[in-house]
Amino acid sequence: MKLNLSENLLRLAESCPYPLYLVGGRVRDFIAKLDAHKFDNDICASADADDFASRAKAAGFRIDSVYKNTGTVKLSCSGEDYEFTCFRSDEYVRGVHRPVNTYFTKDITLDAKRRDFRCNAVYYDIYGGQFVDPLGGIRDIEGKILNCVDNSDKVFGEDGLRLMRLARIAAQTGFTPSAECISGAKNNAKLIADISKERIYAELSAVLQADSRYGIEGAQYRGLKILDEIGVLDQIIPELTLGRGMSQRSDIHAYDVLEHSFKTVLYADASIRLAALLHDVGKPYCMVKNGNFYAHETEGAAITPVICARLRVPKKLAETVTVLTKLHMYDLRCDAKENKVRRFIVKNLQYFDALMLLKQADYSACRDDLSVAPSVKKMTEVLQKMKSEGVPLTVKQLNIRGNDLIECGCPPAQVGKVLDLLLMECCINAIKNQREALLNYAQKVAFKSII
Repeated sequence: MKLNLSENLLRLAESCPYPLYLVGGRVRDFIAKLDAHKFDNDICASADADDFASRAKAAGFRIDSVYKNTGTVKLSCSGEDYEFTCFRSDEYVRGVHRPVNTYFTKDITLDAKRRDFRCNAVYYDIYGGQFVDPLGGIRDIEGKILNCVDNSDKVFGEDGLRLMRLARIAAQTGFTPSAECISGAKNNAKLIADISKERIYAELSAVLQADSRYGIEGAQYRGLKILDEIGVLDQIIPELTLGRGMSQRSDIHAYDVLEHSFKTVLYADASIRLAALLHDVGKPYCMVKNGNFYAHETEGAAITPVICARLRVPKKLAETVTVLTKLHMYDLRCDAKENKVRRFIVKNLQYFDALMLLKQADYSACRDDLSVAPSVKKMTEVLQKMKSEGVPLTVKQLNIRGNDLIECGCPPAQVGKVLDLLLMECCINAIKNQREALLNYAQKVAFKSII
């Protein structure tokens, strides 16, 4: 059982006077028969960083950077990136993410024990074509178990980022964390506060997209459940976990507020998973403040930007999540008149597709009902009707331009408002999308109401 490695890497391993190993996720995935679309090339050896870099360069690799303090070399060849590390043992101080001291060693077991989980501490001798398993990681991989490389309190106490990695790796691979692993994570959950928000968000995003890594269905839901179980979610999004155990109307909901949010992520398209997670974040706030969930979408739209800013969510995504949170309750009971729905669609056209995905996931998450949500069916049919009628959906689709309005006496500063008004009247068929009709309406009605 040999890994399929590039000729470049095999040539480099052959040129080294010491065994060169592949280690980490790529080895784990090979043994577990997990087919990743991409993988990390982590290599290591009992060697000096400068010596390795020199040999790698001679073998045709480009040396991108060398970090002597940690014995790390970043290199690339033929479009593939690699990261080399010398065998080492790290010393941590509790609450400090990075090691305070690094000791180089020739002992592969000590190198294995500086890692996080035993499944990630299996080595593959690239030239020799053999696995080296100092800690029993192959047994864990075959059993689909996550065990820490050492005492779990020590492993998680050394680096709070491992809390997020636990949830992400378990979700992506389908491996089950051992009871000791979960216990150690719970005991150290507060150490997540020592990790940069950017790193936390990167790992959370990977959890939300965990099913895409190896195609394991429901992986994103499982990752969130682990984050909740070990107490990390309480630390990073307390506004959300306030909904734990908060019951909802039993005739509509089978789950409490927090579980409903998780279920919404389970049923959500990959493109809207952060919105799915946060769409009901206003409910706990409203219940605590008012004793009900009324206007939770409005409160949620105020809370969501705070969470996104704290997690360093990219600005455009944060704006979209906020808008979707605000709009997700629109016409939930399907009692809005068609003209109102038409205006809503045109006004929010750029978010329409994402909103339909969120509304569907929200509906399915109530009682695990995969049928089409009534509000989605209604709004989608209205949009299709508008398209079949040739109704303009954007200002650009109007058969009139700003210059036409200016020539008729509209102040340039008001052109945008007049065009928006004309668009809204066209979308409900109050006027035809014809140049003369639009100009006539603009002069008789729009100018007077806007100017």
